[in-house]
Amino acid sequence: MKLQQVSDHCFAVLNETNRVCDANSGLINVGRGVVVDTQSDLAHARQMIELFGQVWSGMPGYVVLTHEDIDHVAGNQLFGDAEIIGHSSMLERMRPAADPAEYQKLLHGIDDPATTAMLETVHPGVLAVARQLKQDYSFDGIELALPTTVFDERYVLDLDGTEVHLIYAGPAHQLGDVIVHVPSEGVVFAGDLLFNESTPMAWAGSYQQFFDALDVITTLSPGVIVPGHGPVCGIDAVAREREYFQYVLEESRKAFDSGQSPADAAADINLGPYAAWKAPARLIINVERAYREFRGEPTDAPWNTLAIFDGMYQLAQKSGVAVEF
Repeated sequence: MKLQQVSDHCFAVLNETNRVCDANSGLINVGRGVVVDTQSDLAHARQMIELFGQVWSGMPGYVVLTHEDIDHVAGNQLFGDAEIIGHSSMLERMRPAADPAEYQKLLHGIDDPATTAMLETVHPGVLAVARQLKQDYSFDGIELALPTTVFDERYVLDLDGTEVHLIYAGPAHQLGDVIVHVPSEGVVFAGDLLFNESTPMAWAGSYQQFFDALDVITTLSPGVIVPGHGPVCGIDAVAREREYFQYVLEESRKAFDSGQSPADAAADINLGPYAAWKAPARLIINVERAYREFRGEPTDAPWNTLAIFDGMYQLAQKSGVAVEF
């Protein structure tokens, strides 16, 4: 992890490995102070606090959550005196989406040879993602702290005259996607609406809703964007992600019309320049998302997450790319 200043009062803590759970966080060190997202586990959250301590004394008055996934909310409990702010959907969505017990069970389970043998046979992708996570993370000791303040569309914080605009833009990556905009400094904290140099994932909503969310970022005309994953970037990264999704949607349509399965479609899609992004086999979920739309299925239908990780694993092996998530 590293600390990077992105404007006069805005900073980012970046996880440089840029794989699943390697999320970024933000700090706005004016007024009572704002932390944006709190990392994937307690160890990383404490390291984030230590890094932010280089430019901010004490703890912030506010924590803003860009969405409900565990890699953005696991450190909430360390900010006991802060007002925790998120979209209203998070009150219902955060516990099932970020249940630490499920992650603990998975990571402790692979210490058991019998469980490992079972997963190798039944869910090899789940075993692979568990082994990857265990290299860097422990989900022990996490007690989810839900938002204490929620909003539906927009919310404004006043930090001694510096306004911070919270804009609901979901569903797209997840149901509770929120953009954090500091207009006076030209900075956007985009959460997982933007993955830079890393393959994005459309877990929620429709393709059009994701495009609309990216358009919101573009309309704000930020000079600097802190993505949910990957290096700090400019507005050009939003255009690249939009082009990726548009390409995957078009290629998926061709495959669907020809009768291909989502797995076969993903294997046949030539990712070209996007193949160099981290975890290119995440493509499978974006193809599955497109197929749901083509079949007229509800955008909020639940996912078989185990099957998705198995699909990523199988696609990586079939395509000859690194098995990474």
